[in-house]
Amino acid sequence: MRKIYTAIDLGSDSIKIVVGEMFREKLNVLAAVLTPSKGIKRGLIVDANEAISSLKTAIEKVEGKLGIRIKRAIVNCDSHNLVFEDADGYSTLTNQENKVYGEDVTRCLQACVYNKISEDEELVNVLPIDFCLDGKSGIRDPKGMVGKKLGVRALLIKTHKKKSYSIITILESLGIEVVDTYITPIGDYYAYAEKEFEKQTGAIINIGADITTVSVYEKGLLKDAKIIPLGGNNIDNDLVYLLKIKNEDAKLIKETFALANKSYAQNTEVYEVFDRFKKEIKLNQFEISDIVMSRVMEILKFSKKQISLLTKQENSYIIVTGGTSELLSMTSLVKEVLGDKAKVGNIDIIGIRDNRYASLLGMIKYFHYKLSLKAKEYTMFNQEDLEDLITNKSKTIELKEDSVLNKVFGYFFDK
Repeated sequence: MRKIYTAIDLGSDSIKIVVGEMFREKLNVLAAVLTPSKGIKRGLIVDANEAISSLKTAIEKVEGKLGIRIKRAIVNCDSHNLVFEDADGYSTLTNQENKVYGEDVTRCLQACVYNKISEDEELVNVLPIDFCLDGKSGIRDPKGMVGKKLGVRALLIKTHKKKSYSIITILESLGIEVVDTYITPIGDYYAYAEKEFEKQTGAIINIGADITTVSVYEKGLLKDAKIIPLGGNNIDNDLVYLLKIKNEDAKLIKETFALANKSYAQNTEVYEVFDRFKKEIKLNQFEISDIVMSRVMEILKFSKKQISLLTKQENSYIIVTGGTSELLSMTSLVKEVLGDKAKVGNIDIIGIRDNRYASLLGMIKYFHYKLSLKAKEYTMFNQEDLEDLITNKSKTIELKEDSVLNKVFGYFFDK
């Protein structure tokens, strides 16, 4: 079975979709799209009709790249007002060998959720911490071990039902089944996770368009996360207000010309643009970078303070990611404000070299890990989808000769 998954993130500035295949524990990107979003503010859906229209455009783009319909997906949910709760669950092994199988792991995880979700709450995810078997604790993966009673310690992540439900409803209205939900801190960790992180305390700062998510981790486990109501759009607004230029020009200047650290900017480098009064003005790189740096430093300092509030332990790593982390000379400013242990994340996968996709890539990796923990084989493109491709029975799918999936599934075709 080809393990192919789709991940969707409805952001304030853009909607991102990634379709990837896990092969030999490595993620290969088959398609990725990023389109402007409407109807979403600070990670919350404020206009369902506009959000649906934006999402439909993004889906059509990724389907055009693949030559196949998207029917199932995992989705990134709102990270506001999350509730973290420790839980445990147990399951008695009833098979003749007293061996732990995937279904036993699943029953354990289900047991730790029992009676823990109120009527106005929605379970976002269950993060297993470790397992115990007949009193022996600290087991990461119990499958194949022999015993009588299996237990699990887990972290429940919950949110208000209304917030999560609106995202699921929008996707289902477009014919997409949501098979799992995640939050940015989970995706961020698994996008950058290294083996040594399992023994360390660290933090990840994701600077998005409207909000910045600050998450702390201990020994590979998410401990807490908070939202700072500042992001890349605040930089755009500063440029618009101070330079009296259009928003679209401000965004372009920020992404292509400005430096996060003005120390590296040049007075001789000039950007020509028309202001709001249609008068041509010349802006030098130093004055633009001075405005940008001031806001980025504010976001980083707020994030640093939030990290110290979330954990009193010394951090072995701090990773800065998200769209704003792509600013030129961001690395030097990150180290200046956060210290030598901090760095800018580096997404470097064939098909994607952009930190804006970090959380989605991590979501796919963690979804695959959860499936392997439960010993489940799963793909979001099932045999029926493949038969539609081969026989052209589906009127809604148009297979292109050069489509990615044509090449991936080439051995299915009788040529």
